[in-house]
Amino acid sequence: MQHFTMVEPGDLVDLSEIDPDFHEDLHKKDKVVKERTEAARDEMRALQERLYAEGKQSLLIVLQALDAGGKDGTIKHVMRGLNPAGVRVTGFKRPTPEELAHDFLWRIHAHTPARGQIAVFNRSHYEDVLVVRVHGLVRDSIWEQRYNQINEFEELLSESGTRILKLFLYISKDEQKERLQKRLDNPDKNWKFEPADLKERRLWDDYIEAFEAALTRCSTEAAPWHIIPANRKWYRNMIVAELVAATMRDMDPQFPSVDFDPESIVIE
Repeated sequence: MQHFTMVEPGDLVDLSEIDPDFHEDLHKKDKVVKERTEAARDEMRALQERLYAEGKQSLLIVLQALDAGGKDGTIKHVMRGLNPAGVRVTGFKRPTPEELAHDFLWRIHAHTPARGQIAVFNRSHYEDVLVVRVHGLVRDSIWEQRYNQINEFEELLSESGTRILKLFLYISKDEQKERLQKRLDNPDKNWKFEPADLKERRLWDDYIEAFEAALTRCSTEAAPWHIIPANRKWYRNMIVAELVAATMRDMDPQFPSVDFDPESIVIE
């Protein structure tokens, strides 16, 4: 297996074929892990400054995972050190009555990144083909349409100058159990646990099926999905940081040229 799996358009995703514990035979305390992670973060910081200054492109990072999959931790550790003026994180919770009165993408579009900006989605428009599907919140015919609607929406963003990096943080069922238990055992983490998490856990197989469908049907040339082995948090952080850096490197933002000669200016 690679460091991550990029879903090629048309590929049929079977998550049972992917090892969420994959870690290149590395260990958390290996020097190379720290070096790779820090090098990626340094490159992200340098490229973000160019992206912000250029003001022509934007980056949208979409994070999806099963409960306790590590979305918050990824944001905390990978995005650390970026200029807050150029990054916005949006967490999508249960839709409000106002949001439900509009199409399902209405609340999403308002949070997509402006030129020069990076936006991070903690959950996203994919909830409308995940939790909505699993819980039968709308008719099957409605969520079935949404795969194509999502693809068209992301194509619009791409054609408008937004690069889309979609990351599925994949953990095992045993790892989820361990993480949920730690939230119960640590008083400082109790707030992160909800009894409803256990009801969702009983629907594990249904969620896996829903994720496989979303990864299969919504991995496009404009916005492919990447499946990240996420059982080991340190490995997840390293790979995500490297992916973000590689994406920004490929975007190749440039500092804008100026219409004056800096050497001719004297500040008295």
